[in-house]
Amino acid sequence: MGILMAGIDHSIAPIDIRTVFSFTKKSMTEALEHLKQIKGIEGCVLISTCNRMELYLSTGEEFENDIFELLCELRNLPEDLYGKYRPYFRFREEREAVHHLFRLSGGLESRILGDDQIVTQVKDALAFARGHYAADHVLETLFRQAITAAKKVKTSDQLSPSDQSVVRTAIRTLKEEGYTFEGKKIMVIGNGVMGKLAATQFQQQGADVTVTVRQYRSGVVEIPKNCSRIDYGRRMELFGECDYVLSATVSPNYTLTKELVASHFNQKKSVVLIDLAVPRDIEPTVAELDGVCLYDIDCFREEAVSEAQKKAIADAEACFAEQMEDFFAWYECVDVVPKIQEIKELAAIDLENRLTKKLRALPMAEEEKASLRGDIEAAAERTMNKLLFGLRDTVSKAAFRECVEGLEEVYHDTNHE
Repeated sequence: MGILMAGIDHSIAPIDIRTVFSFTKKSMTEALEHLKQIKGIEGCVLISTCNRMELYLSTGEEFENDIFELLCELRNLPEDLYGKYRPYFRFREEREAVHHLFRLSGGLESRILGDDQIVTQVKDALAFARGHYAADHVLETLFRQAITAAKKVKTSDQLSPSDQSVVRTAIRTLKEEGYTFEGKKIMVIGNGVMGKLAATQFQQQGADVTVTVRQYRSGVVEIPKNCSRIDYGRRMELFGECDYVLSATVSPNYTLTKELVASHFNQKKSVVLIDLAVPRDIEPTVAELDGVCLYDIDCFREEAVSEAQKKAIADAEACFAEQMEDFFAWYECVDVVPKIQEIKELAAIDLENRLTKKLRALPMAEEEKASLRGDIEAAAERTMNKLLFGLRDTVSKAAFRECVEGLEEVYHDTNHE
């Protein structure tokens, strides 16, 4: 039994390398289905965002594969390219993998410290794996505890200003470089989570924002308040009027190519293109055109960490350490948890049987007796829980397992007397 993780992220891999290992929902489904069939893989969860791709595996003793090679196979890469991409990956297992997931969920590994979106992305990754019956009880428990810890940190620590996102950082960066947005015309290509966030925040800067939409059979597509809309197929009709164009879609193809931009670009004015997608939405060679300035997602990052943030990071790590110990307390004895639960229940029944006569003799209403009986059962379970897990922390694993087996036998015999 083991927990393995392999990941590639913004800290060591440029956008074009990350693109090779990015997954769409369709390819993620195919990947999970394939991984589930591999001998020794008990569970798998795949996280794929603009800034990172991480694969988590829960494995049994039969697992003998190389997790990196599995990823390369999932991306249909030829073996002669494995050596090119391996240096961009980080590999972690057991405590190191668990610690990384906690830090990731809490925004400590994000391009923008305390990123508000990552905990939702981790939660969505777990839900996606669960929906495809890929997350076993180990990864289910690990991810849920990491998400819970991240939410706790979010409510108690100030890692960054609220509503922090790459869009807000992009706006701040552009302002620092002298760009303004008041009264400017901006087109946002993409009406997903990132597109809506971008449209809203640029509109709040006083810009005239138009959002591209695709009309589906499901009906009218909602866009952010106070923004205009244009059909995606007509986006180039508006392009020449724009001061800024931001693209943030999940399309595998370019939304803006050099040829398209060149044929619709108004040479009398300059335009700033902002590409927040992985894979890229805007063809990089667009930057070669005169009057065009292109930014991609790797242009927007925060380097400085304030003293207040350093303290918040330390506080977050303390919280994670506590939550991690809770997880490992469960994980290291996961195979005996059912036996422990049974012992607690049998102990409660045994205690109740021994007190039955005294309970009946008490001058109390039946409802009160039933309530007292429930309190006694709960107290018995809590006492056994403290006893068993306290024992686990003071003796070897082998000795603890022997104790559990002995208690199980004792209480089985007791309740069958």
